[in-house]
Amino acid sequence: MDNGFARELLRFGPEATYQPLSSAESRSYCNRLARRHYENFTVASLLLPRRLLRHFHAIYAYCRWADDLADEAGGGTKALALLRWWREELLRCYGGQPRHPVMIALRETIDRFHIPPQPSLDLLLAFDQDQLVKRYRTYEQLLGYCRYSANPVGHLVLYLCRAYDAERAILADHICTALQLANFWQDVARDFDLDRVYLPDEDRQHFGYAEADLQARQYNGAFVDLMRFEVDRTRDLFYRGFPLLDLVPPNVRVDIELFIRGGLAILRKIERCRYHVWETRPVLAKWEKMALLGGAFFRRLRTHWVRQ
Repeated sequence: MDNGFARELLRFGPEATYQPLSSAESRSYCNRLARRHYENFTVASLLLPRRLLRHFHAIYAYCRWADDLADEAGGGTKALALLRWWREELLRCYGGQPRHPVMIALRETIDRFHIPPQPSLDLLLAFDQDQLVKRYRTYEQLLGYCRYSANPVGHLVLYLCRAYDAERAILADHICTALQLANFWQDVARDFDLDRVYLPDEDRQHFGYAEADLQARQYNGAFVDLMRFEVDRTRDLFYRGFPLLDLVPPNVRVDIELFIRGGLAILRKIERCRYHVWETRPVLAKWEKMALLGGAFFRRLRTHWVRQ
């Protein structure tokens, strides 16, 4: 278990005894959590309206805790029990009795933006599934997993932007599924260490990447062809989500664009290491994220000038 998360679990886990934090302390806790962890995308940029910042951090903290409960607490039955506890904490939050600092911060966000419980509950189904399903036979099965593991996050963001409707949700699903897939292709080796394989069996068979190759972490022509196919298909999903930018409020467009640009940048990094993700885990440096932010800002500024 990650030492940092082990300390958090001792401090705020199901067996911990603690005095509930104040609203301000809970928001500060979520803020620190959001700034501490690496993500391919920027959780909240410098250009995000300050009034939304704490709400983005509360949503992120909820997802981060769920992810860590699933992956950093030993997995299996222990993880399932912890995820059940986290679900109970969420239901306490919706019942008006939040206890955990993340839930105290989240309660304010739920009330302000009228967020229903289903997206947050759906996320937990995906983390449960991770403990039980280790491989996916088809791409469609993998997309089914993404409908719970990734797409609810996009719906939550749309609620924060006061922009949720069916049309926008579909576009957000393209982006969030693509982000999840980019993370899978980036983390082929790390997931394999956890006995998880997200490369669909049908794709591995199509490109001739045998089970023996997988077990040996073999980097060969078949693996390159397989990864190129997955990366290209994921890039197409990102592009299908781009129209969402013109359908959300102007003051959050840069942040939504950064989700897309961050994912596309990871795909380019996978290509630049010649798809050798068994050996290299592509990540974005801070300066690269800042460059993406600057590029997104000036593209939005240029568009504004052209429309004047």
